[in-house]
Amino acid sequence: MKKCVKILTKEPMLTLSVAAAVAGLIITPPSAGFLGKIDWRTLGTLLMMLCVLEGFKQENVLQPLVNLAGRLKSMLSLTLFLVFGVFFSSMFVTNDVSLLIFVPLTILLFRSSGKEKYILPVISMENIAAIRGSLLTPFGSPQNLFLYGQSGISFWKFLLHMLPMCLSSGILLILFILFLYRKDLKQKAVFASEDQMSPENHSRKNMYLVLFVLILLVIITRTRYWPVVLGVVIACIAIADRKLFLKVDYALIFTFLCFFVFSSSITGNEAIAGFLARTVAGREYFWGIGLSQIISNVPASIVLYPFTRNFAGLIYGVDTAGLCSVIGSLASVINYRIYVREYPGKGRAFLKTFTLVSWAFFLIVVIPGLLLSGWDFFS
Repeated sequence: MKKCVKILTKEPMLTLSVAAAVAGLIITPPSAGFLGKIDWRTLGTLLMMLCVLEGFKQENVLQPLVNLAGRLKSMLSLTLFLVFGVFFSSMFVTNDVSLLIFVPLTILLFRSSGKEKYILPVISMENIAAIRGSLLTPFGSPQNLFLYGQSGISFWKFLLHMLPMCLSSGILLILFILFLYRKDLKQKAVFASEDQMSPENHSRKNMYLVLFVLILLVIITRTRYWPVVLGVVIACIAIADRKLFLKVDYALIFTFLCFFVFSSSITGNEAIAGFLARTVAGREYFWGIGLSQIISNVPASIVLYPFTRNFAGLIYGVDTAGLCSVIGSLASVINYRIYVREYPGKGRAFLKTFTLVSWAFFLIVVIPGLLLSGWDFFS
């Protein structure tokens, strides 16, 4: 019991999801077909992704990219590299993993070069980069993974509809970075970079790369044989590196499961389902942004999808929600946790800078996002 309490205290989103699941089961007791309403495909795909991405971290698959940062000599070029490293990597390894890679590196490099005053604004822009870069692909974020799996939209049509938001966000990020260094665009970055890369195991690295490609094919093709691929992934890791299973973020999977339980219970209650059916349709964009500030964008996607008529409004809304507050996106929560571990007692400073930078970005993109929400994904 003490261990469970400790875990729930450490993982606020998990605590919230458990509370939501319990409340949902009280509101609507489970029926005979309750388990069939849970999206096991999304949970299985998420498990595969988390296992392989943990392997990426362990085998330093992205380390060559990270090492390039140590060769850059100006603060402007270094910041562009770090922010857009997050922006592009988040499209493939999910936004939270990209932050786990680049935010600690940013703190290390800026601290060693005596430029700590730039850490908060830069990691705030990295947070934006993770949120806006990851929206391009179905596997860039958990909410995209879920919504893409539910929608039946083709992979290329998904990319086409998300491209305008992604491209414009990239341009806007460049302008934000130029504004940060407006007083001295040629400011030097002088630091000693140490290569902390652990010994490589090429066979395991290649295995994880092959499994990653296999998982992407499962997501893109929506094959009904995903349980077979899940079995292959688990079997390969069990044979080659079974200790990796101890490092996987099972809290995130259980969080998803709890919110699926909550969503199924809510949709099974006639009064609540009726209220959401009346109020969500036609207002998906603002519901996606607003509800995410209470329960984060992943569970908001799960709760709102059954009542959505405008898919574009919902996905644009939940993919924009992370710009409003830390709670709006799980990636933002991860960013906050990384910073306060390095700078205990400075959580308020993080929130102040994060809110200022993110809201400046949000106020610029929120109206274009609303206008784009009229672009039908299914036309």
